Amino acid sequence: MEMKAVTGDITRRSVDAVVNAANSSLLGGGGVDGAIHRAAGPELLEACRALRAGDYRDGLAVGQAAVTEGFALPARWVIHTVGPNRHAGQTDPRLLAAAFRNSLDAAVSLGAASVAFPAISAGVYGWDAGTVAEIAVQTVRNHPGTGIDTVEFVLFNEAMTRIFSSALAAAD
Repeated sequence: MEMKAVTGDITRRSVDAVVNAANSSLLGGGGVDGAIHRAAGPELLEACRALRAGDYRDGLAVGQAAVTEGFALPARWVIHTVGPNRHAGQTDPRLLAAAFRNSLDAAVSLGAASVAFPAISAGVYGWDAGTVAEIAVQTVRNHPGTGIDTVEFVLFNEAMTRIFSSALAAAD
């Protein structure tokens, strides 16, 4: 499986699935979550409301993943996951690893060959970007990834891309 770090807009990536750093409500928010909802169009919010009316009545738990279509995105699917919030006392690295691992499991179940991840929990949820990069790279590397050819870490600026690129180089 090829892993790479790129600077860019995750909503414009031509991959099979993009991972959304969602909040537990699944109903949109700021940052990556808001950008994905805006770019996908109002159908995404309706699909998320349907998830909430079904299996996720109480919201999506930290580390879990749920799937919707991508609607107006170039990606066919959106994999929604909730990263741990350090500000809320969610400091266990296993929770962060679960968000990446369960998203990959969802991608495999969909038959996705390419997946784009943001830096889950490295924004307003307060996790150190270097820690997120190390956990993300290690989790993806250790995942069996049956059928996944490419994993992109799509970062919003060059500084974050350098952090993820360093984690990738250290893992080689």
